[in-house]
Amino acid sequence: MELEKVHVVLFPYLSKGHMIPMLQLARLLLSHSFAGDISVTVFTTPLNRPFIVDSLSGTKATIVDVPFPDNVPEIPPGVECTDKLPALSSSLFVPFTRATKSMQADFERELMSLPRVSFMVSDGFLWWTQESARKLGFPRLVFFGMNCASTVICDSVFQNQLLSNVKSETEPVSVPEFPWIKVRKCDFVKDMFDPKTTTDPGFKLILDQVTSMNQSQGIIFNTFDDLEPVFIDFYKRKRKLKLWAVGPLCYVNNFLDDEVEEKVKPSWMKWLDEKRDKGCNVLYVAFGSQAEISREQLEEIALGLEESKVNFLWVVKGNEIGKGFEERVGERGMMAYGKMAKKALEEGIGSSRKNLDNLINEFCNNGT
Repeated sequence: MELEKVHVVLFPYLSKGHMIPMLQLARLLLSHSFAGDISVTVFTTPLNRPFIVDSLSGTKATIVDVPFPDNVPEIPPGVECTDKLPALSSSLFVPFTRATKSMQADFERELMSLPRVSFMVSDGFLWWTQESARKLGFPRLVFFGMNCASTVICDSVFQNQLLSNVKSETEPVSVPEFPWIKVRKCDFVKDMFDPKTTTDPGFKLILDQVTSMNQSQGIIFNTFDDLEPVFIDFYKRKRKLKLWAVGPLCYVNNFLDDEVEEKVKPSWMKWLDEKRDKGCNVLYVAFGSQAEISREQLEEIALGLEESKVNFLWVVKGNEIGKGFEERVGERGMMAYGKMAKKALEEGIGSSRKNLDNLINEFCNNGT
């Protein structure tokens, strides 16, 4: 039986670090070898449109603009993306994110003019899109462009109120489900995970996001099963929401070539294979594109890694580390510079492609 055409709506949060992985998901969906045609509609704002158009060039994705509200307190005029904010602090992040809800009426009006939506994937920060999906009668999946571990750990901190009675900002507290992991108050945005601060705007925003997530039909993570099996398995066993691991989405074009020639593994991948074969744990170190890290901070991180004696893979933009560091850490450390990190998908498609298959088939066959 021929399946009906699939129409997927994507709505990324207005931040480059959130847009990029979801746009990579759009490319993956559009290239999927599915029995029915797949169409993708991406929602954004007028000032973000050029970036979206450029990112999806060569695809048949439809891009729809929804106006961002004017005169948002504390947010300068013309700012529609977090990288344009004067400073990405909680004081600006919260009103900026709250302001996106003013887009809901226009968003729903545009949705009603589109072909029938099979399912929607929207960013976890766009909590109000859950209500839109409910109104219009299609499933919504929550998208997180990061790994599963961070979400599971934050959820444990929140649910167990781990930091509620901790006074010190630096006192380590073990996570009950994962006792080898310790967290500190200074690891989190101030007061975000303390239920006593129910009047805090940031805390209220988190509550709205968690509530809408729990009402959704599942979560998509930009990860893969073999990267963090402990956390993915825990989530699937302990949480009611379904989980799909469809990453890593970076440089997704490598996923799409069905006739990829066998290639020589890059040095860092060989190194990871060797550590795996020896049963060694590896610490992965990387920072987001908006993180501003000074030379002094990089030197402190390097010193910490050197003194820790742990195995580590450190992704850096360029040759930012002082001379002699790699020689001193020896085979214990591996640096991934710039373009080296782009080869992450050349190994093949594995479980992530199967998870994507399952996701599409579930929401197309159920007729939900």
